[in-house]
Amino acid sequence: MKLHLLRHPQPAVAPGLCYGASDVPPDAAALARVRAALTAADLPGRLPVYASPLQRCALLARALRPAALHLDARLAEMDFGTWELRAWSGIARAEVDAWNADLLHYRPGGGENVLDVARRVAAFRADLLRAHVPEALVICHAGTIRLLLALHAGRDLERAALLAAQTPHRIGYGELLALDTDDGPKAL
Repeated sequence: MKLHLLRHPQPAVAPGLCYGASDVPPDAAALARVRAALTAADLPGRLPVYASPLQRCALLARALRPAALHLDARLAEMDFGTWELRAWSGIARAEVDAWNADLLHYRPGGGENVLDVARRVAAFRADLLRAHVPEALVICHAGTIRLLLALHAGRDLERAALLAAQTPHRIGYGELLALDTDDGPKAL
């Protein structure tokens, strides 16, 4: 199975805000750019599309008019609880330090922990593998993509979650990555 992993277009939020599970819209110009690039690549017309239901992903997915569209809550970004839509600089340093001290189990703002997110992303991946979908476009979030890559590398759930959480965030808005599950596990 070949997956085309696409990070959503840049959202229409102020810089420096925590917006994990918040349903913020994409920036209109960014949405148009990513849509045009995908249309030129001829991916969406021939592939099923799986997307996070958050509008920064779902609006793009719907605009592509794919052969089949599947919105899946398991692809959503991490829920940061009370940290959502707050400036990162306004979150108490002690809270951020507590999260860094226990990346797998700490619940930022009382929301999800990284292991919770990894479980739902792994369940999505397992269902997709069982369905024998030969190729698909997955529109989701940087954290979700890092988890899918770590799981593909053959890590067990906890190691994949920790690797994804510790991997520096370098996936750009609208960036497309290819993942071929037939190639077997890859080293990260």
